[in-house]
Amino acid sequence: MNGISGFSDVPSTTLADLLGRGQVMDAGIRPLWNPVPRIAGPAFTVRCPPGDNLTLHAAVHRAEPGSVIVVESGDMDYALAGGNVCAVAQRRGVAAIVADGLIRDLAEVREAGFPVYARGVIPVPGAKAAVAPLNGPVSCGGVTVRPGDIVVADEEGVVVTPADRRDEVLLGAGKKLAKEAAETLDAWEAAHRDRIDKILREQGFTG
Repeated sequence: MNGISGFSDVPSTTLADLLGRGQVMDAGIRPLWNPVPRIAGPAFTVRCPPGDNLTLHAAVHRAEPGSVIVVESGDMDYALAGGNVCAVAQRRGVAAIVADGLIRDLAEVREAGFPVYARGVIPVPGAKAAVAPLNGPVSCGGVTVRPGDIVVADEEGVVVTPADRRDEVLLGAGKKLAKEAAETLDAWEAAHRDRIDKILREQGFTG
């Protein structure tokens, strides 16, 4: 595994083990259709004020192929994007949209196979009036995301690797996955039981 592409081979669970809770988006940011493929790419960040989606619509035409558009919003009353916006993003090579908010036209998005991680769906579109800078730090699902951070999302959730830790985390993930692949279930079970029993003894458990 090397470079950003190597992250597509790393489950979100492995990254969560390495990075900790602070880099994992909350459970409300989830895939809106299944089975969803694992996606990985550098973040292109967007901030949308409540009720408005102009900056996301602008980002769709500016994000580089392979990037993951990450949206700060928190708006639970209006959709940030719909089927056509997602279709254009897909056609331009955007890997996915991860949004702290809602979308609409889910059937179209699902049929196209475009990965969207968000809080849900609503049929009401947002306005297009509020201008905000693109590619600044944003908060999505409780995680601070900066442009170029590596976003990995799969059916387990969304994990963000800071750009300056990319090589370190990718190396650690490779070692962890290799170790797990070489360990049989019998060996894991024995080690797990020993570990749990040790903790129980230390806590005074005698059952």
